Amino acid sequence: MTTGGVSLIVPVRNEAATLASTLAGFRSVMGGADELIVVDGGSRDDSVAIARQWADRTLIVTPGRARQMNAGAEQATGAWLWFVHADTGLERKHRECFSHLDPQVVWGRFDVRLSGQRPLFRLISGMMNWRSRLTGIATGDQGIFVRRALFMELGGYPDQLLMEDIALSGLLRQHRRPACLRPPLLTSSRRWENRGAWRTIWHMWSLRYRYWRGASPQTLYREYYDHSE
Repeated sequence: MTTGGVSLIVPVRNEAATLASTLAGFRSVMGGADELIVVDGGSRDDSVAIARQWADRTLIVTPGRARQMNAGAEQATGAWLWFVHADTGLERKHRECFSHLDPQVVWGRFDVRLSGQRPLFRLISGMMNWRSRLTGIATGDQGIFVRRALFMELGGYPDQLLMEDIALSGLLRQHRRPACLRPPLLTSSRRWENRGAWRTIWHMWSLRYRYWRGASPQTLYREYYDHSE
């Protein structure tokens, strides 16, 4: 059964350190008809136990963000599916945007702002938002939302280990360009801080270029996580 609310779907893996505060924040902005679905991908910490305290549904599936989000979507009942990462902060104004969407909108994403204080992070955020508006492609950090009916019609996220957000955006863009909402989501800058900002920028652009040129997501996934260590 589909309701008129929003299904907030959160893929999680080993996020126990901050998960309780994150999910509490999510619940504080949700409406009465909304639901919070957390999908764990094999955490080795207390993420599942924490999620069960806050979520309407807590699922456990094999690792892989695409698989996790698809599993959440299969259990969702909302008219809108909203995919939000566990290192993202939401405010009530983000949820309220759904009440003012044009009826023609079938999917979209939010602008993003990185949490770090370095001026470089403002530049990175701005470039991410500009690139998304130009190309009509969204990343998972931007809180992709899509009408449930269309998502299911397309078969959900392609089952691949990396670039699943780009692959889904390409499918959705064939129907309509995304609604690009300006209230920025606050997302963690830990990736850039841990690995080095310029190094991370170069590596991510390199991976995206190679994906565009036909490199397999499996190969890129291995390289991405080798680079992360």
